Amino acid sequence: MNDSRVVVTGGAGFLGSYLCERLLERGAAVVCLDNFLTGSPRNVEHLIGRPAFRLVECDLTGFVHVPGQVDLVLHFASAASPADYLRHPIETLKVGSMGTLHALGLAAEKGARFVLASTSEVYGDPLEHPQKETYWGNVNPVGPRSVYDEAKRFAESLTTAYRNSRGADTGIVRIFNTYGPRMRPHDGRAIPTFIRQALLGEPITVTGDGSQTRSICYVDDTIDGVLALADSDFAGPVNIGNPAEMSMTELAETIRDLTGSSSPIRYVERPVDDPAVRRPDTSLAEERLGWRPRIDPVAGLRRTIDWFAKALTTYPRAS
Repeated sequence: MNDSRVVVTGGAGFLGSYLCERLLERGAAVVCLDNFLTGSPRNVEHLIGRPAFRLVECDLTGFVHVPGQVDLVLHFASAASPADYLRHPIETLKVGSMGTLHALGLAAEKGARFVLASTSEVYGDPLEHPQKETYWGNVNPVGPRSVYDEAKRFAESLTTAYRNSRGADTGIVRIFNTYGPRMRPHDGRAIPTFIRQALLGEPITVTGDGSQTRSICYVDDTIDGVLALADSDFAGPVNIGNPAEMSMTELAETIRDLTGSSSPIRYVERPVDDPAVRRPDTSLAEERLGWRPRIDPVAGLRRTIDWFAKALTTYPRAS
């Protein structure tokens, strides 16, 4: 990665900021593009001032130009939490479509490898469990979650078309529920919500009856998987996630125990089209990329809770 130059779209977001950081550690120069719709300059403020790092405010759905050499484009620009993409439905669809088109165009212009951050949400409410990359999914195309699910499915299709029809060097990573420091306390996803509520002594709000499952992957493991794909010539799609599956009630109870909180668990209405199960089959990632998650969920949750305990004093209420 030495002497390479990498463009990270959505680079001021949760995952994007870790990618920028890791790439700089590996000796790459990084151009971080973000319009700050859901990302924040504070996520990369510790990188500003480094000669190899450049932060550019940029709306990827408009014209995108990056002068000079580019060896790799990591396309991570998108709202990712239900609260965000339900609040910004058109923007989410546009960045998945026009944003992906422009990011692919940049990679093609520069002769760079392109890696698309897709999502386990392409599987929808799955009828196959665990989910393999060969599974086509069960998505409601007109449901409220479709603005994200279908944007990512279209992005995968467009990426594949560039590879097949134009010979582009592309890879697709399907990311499963990732968590860790720098998540926004009010971003609406389960882990930051549960941790915030537990630390503040508020009721922990679990949707439905709490039996629905998720498989949570600590951010360091996810970044390792993304970069393993970027370093390869594999097209994917490939699942990157931790197969350690737990119910929402179990997750809430674990977080409550780790924080030492006495918060009660309160069950609230379950969102429309909320998936009943989610667990990746990661055998392909292990076979093709030599990747497997290393960090135990409890250990990762401890690190995340420690960060949140400090962040809650500095983050604005709406973040």
